[in-house]
Amino acid sequence: MVILSLSLANPFLHGGAVRSASPSLPSSSFGQRSLEIKAMRSLQGKVVCSTNEKTVAVEVVRLAPHPKYKRRVKKKKTYQAHDPLNQFQVGDFVRLEKHRPISKTKTFWAIPAGRKTNVEASPEAEADSPQELSIPLESES
Repeated sequence: MVILSLSLANPFLHGGAVRSASPSLPSSSFGQRSLEIKAMRSLQGKVVCSTNEKTVAVEVVRLAPHPKYKRRVKKKKTYQAHDPLNQFQVGDFVRLEKHRPISKTKTFWAIPAGRKTNVEASPEAEADSPQELSIPLESES
């Protein structure tokens, strides 16, 4: 009878260090589950439809480079968001917070966001008007 002896360079056979199946969990806390902290996805957009009850459609605009011309182009996407109090109307700016799925298409909560400021409507732009600088206009003279 021929006996074959196998010589494998494997740490499992010779009592070497055994790696855990999950690198994030130490082997001593096998029954415990560690908590992972993930960054919340937050988007900002404009309400385009609020006819459904407890749901608003929010259009989010982002800038992305064109695949061929490398120029930044606007890309729009509409998300369904949960609005439990029916407080948002068409045209409102809202912030979308990622949440557990509420329905097949709703995974965001709508939260009021501050009004987007426009450069022309800012108080600094009004202070630079010709009348504030005491420069007479042609129509006044």
